[in-house]
Amino acid sequence: MEKKNTWETYNDSQLKEVDVFADQYRSFLDAAKTERECVDYVVNAAEEKGYRELQTVIKEGGSLKKGDKVYAVCMNKSVVMFRIGEKPMAEGMNILGAHIDSPRLDVKQNPLYEDEGFAYFDTHYYGGVKKYQWVTIPLSLHGVIVKKDGTTVEINIGENEDDPVFFVSDLLIHLAQEQLEKKASKVIEGEALDIIVGNKPIILGDENGADAKDSCADKAGESDERDTHCDGAGGKDEKDSDGADGKENDGEDKKNEKERARDAVKKGILDILKKTFDVEEEDFLSAELEVVPAGKAREAGLDRSMLLAYGQDDRVCAYTSLRAMLEVEDTDRTACCLLVDKEEIGSVGATGMQSKFFENMVAEVMNLTGEYSELNLRRCLASSCMLSSDVSSAYDPSFASSFDKKNVAYLGGGMVFNKFTGSRGKSGSNDANAEYLAHIRKIFEEESINFQTAELGRVDLGGGGTIAYILALYGMNVIDCGVAVLNMHAPWEATSKADVYETKRGYEAFLKGACL
Repeated sequence: MEKKNTWETYNDSQLKEVDVFADQYRSFLDAAKTERECVDYVVNAAEEKGYRELQTVIKEGGSLKKGDKVYAVCMNKSVVMFRIGEKPMAEGMNILGAHIDSPRLDVKQNPLYEDEGFAYFDTHYYGGVKKYQWVTIPLSLHGVIVKKDGTTVEINIGENEDDPVFFVSDLLIHLAQEQLEKKASKVIEGEALDIIVGNKPIILGDENGADAKDSCADKAGESDERDTHCDGAGGKDEKDSDGADGKENDGEDKKNEKERARDAVKKGILDILKKTFDVEEEDFLSAELEVVPAGKAREAGLDRSMLLAYGQDDRVCAYTSLRAMLEVEDTDRTACCLLVDKEEIGSVGATGMQSKFFENMVAEVMNLTGEYSELNLRRCLASSCMLSSDVSSAYDPSFASSFDKKNVAYLGGGMVFNKFTGSRGKSGSNDANAEYLAHIRKIFEEESINFQTAELGRVDLGGGGTIAYILALYGMNVIDCGVAVLNMHAPWEATSKADVYETKRGYEAFLKGACL
């Protein structure tokens, strides 16, 4: 089948809209490099559009009716939004679901150490990464440190132009003959992905030396007859005439000097952390710090047709889902936007899709609309339709053999549908029903949305998964749908401006459409 290039379908007005939307998306990427930052952004944007916090409505004894808008947050790392529709919720919702975590380096709980004059933060990589891609690039530090008294200290270092940045070192090419013989998966080991955070020893007040100098001066003043020599670490009087006591003092001085010099770079870093953030080393035990590429999202290509940025898997789908949710008007069915954590490591944990957070919030909303019962909750979830808003791999001519050219997404080809994901024999996949895909096609064609279908690479080569199969467990219709990404899971990923804009349009059309 012939594939259309989305750029060729736009008029001058639409081309301007594409650039405006791309600029807004870039601002989001710069402001939301972690899950917490993403949730903060979403909550602020939602409240500006009249959304109320669900827990506040509950505490006030309120209720919900058609047109009301609420949101709920889970541990500052997942968020769900609801816009109540005309029809009862028991008849189902239209749901957009994306994830807001991305591959990165996580700082360990006991991270700070010194080795031969360098201070390091020990890290553990998060999600699927090519480890060699993370060396020698500028890195920034984001997250929170929570102290024992409950005080939360927010950390964001490396994004402003006058901020320092961090990096992982690599072996110089002149000595890398043995390294280059290793497999790519072994060129850089996971335990070697420690970021350098300092190299300057702390300038300590030399209390021993200062006391000694004072003592020496005092002794010199006591007797003009004494032959007194002060070397900054101790004194020498007539009792040292045989040299024995002097040697002992010199040895003690050198020992004290070594003690002061030990971990002096680490101590300097701790001193900076104390003065800047009022945190101690033990506060790392209750910290969540993420190491991500430093720098802003950029336009790419002489024609400025692409966007290059960290974390577009899957924040490109999170942002387009959010914008569709904020811009959609009253709908027949309740509209829902779900943005979750932990997809890159299996959707586990309290903030991942496998938790009961989403189900619990649906129950709370139904209770406020006067519809709740266990049976109605089950009917709502089973009757819902969902777009699992996640990215797909884009065709890369430099690695053509990894793709089936007839069944792959192309940059500029519009939003992407993946009927199934999984790996090899569709293992771990939600394989969407043909009837549902036909229904989605109808909606998109009526709204003139440009879309394409794809698989995640060549059969038997590999694969991947999304949150789709988890929502499908309720019996609802689900299909993966999002933006094609080049360099997926690399520190810098590329997308097409046209695809990003078209995906937002598609998500909005879906929220307004009737379900199957």
